[in-house]
Amino acid sequence: MNPDSEVKALKRTNTQLKEKFNALLEQYKTLDQRISSLTEKDKDLRLAANLEPIDRENDIYGTGGSIFTPLESSNPSTMFNFVEELESYVNKVSLRVKLESNNYSEIENTLKENDKLYSAIPAIKQAEGSIMDAFGMRFHPILKIKRMHNGIDIINAIGTKVYAPGGGIAEFVGRRGGLGITLEIDHGYGYKTIYGHLSQILVKQGQTIQRGDLISLTGNSGSLTVGPHLHYEVRHNGIPLNPRNFIYDDVELFEIVKK
Repeated sequence: MNPDSEVKALKRTNTQLKEKFNALLEQYKTLDQRISSLTEKDKDLRLAANLEPIDRENDIYGTGGSIFTPLESSNPSTMFNFVEELESYVNKVSLRVKLESNNYSEIENTLKENDKLYSAIPAIKQAEGSIMDAFGMRFHPILKIKRMHNGIDIINAIGTKVYAPGGGIAEFVGRRGGLGITLEIDHGYGYKTIYGHLSQILVKQGQTIQRGDLISLTGNSGSLTVGPHLHYEVRHNGIPLNPRNFIYDDVELFEIVKK
């Protein structure tokens, strides 16, 4: 090969290497920005999802701007080495982006599951009225004995509207001993709520219910009642819990609490 042809070949090779280098550099910059965005979101979302933060103290890939600059060298050997180094680095950063994307998906799935939980947990007062008989041991006015009161009693007029405190499925609709006309909602995650002494149930067994749906009307049904009121229970894995701990002022407050 004559000298002129060799020079032209070297220039072509050099130009091709520079073009590849610059293309890889742009790819790296894009990946670096993507990592920066993902890691910032990751911090906030992990906090929201109650997940442990990822330790990135010794992280060497991405977030911090490019460590490479376009070359002015006309030496193909030098250019080739830099292109090879950058290509290797870009591949590692690309892998890091995939890992960050997987982290993001993990958080997203956790948040979705949390959102389902928050939508299901009983969180609002079911009906207007004053809470008279509290949760705990009490002297029963009809049975004339001291026994556990597994819920609370909300005093109100017959026909007062009762709303679902959380999403779920109407598991039981019918009469149940001293509670009279009774509705039981399965909220999932081990939570169930019971509504007794009703005058009318407005949902069907097996029906899906959302928080705030009108589900029944209060009444005076059942043998263990001394007047119109709503008997309300919250159970978790079959264990009665104090319903007062599941009553917030309104849905908006609960939305703030869950954030």
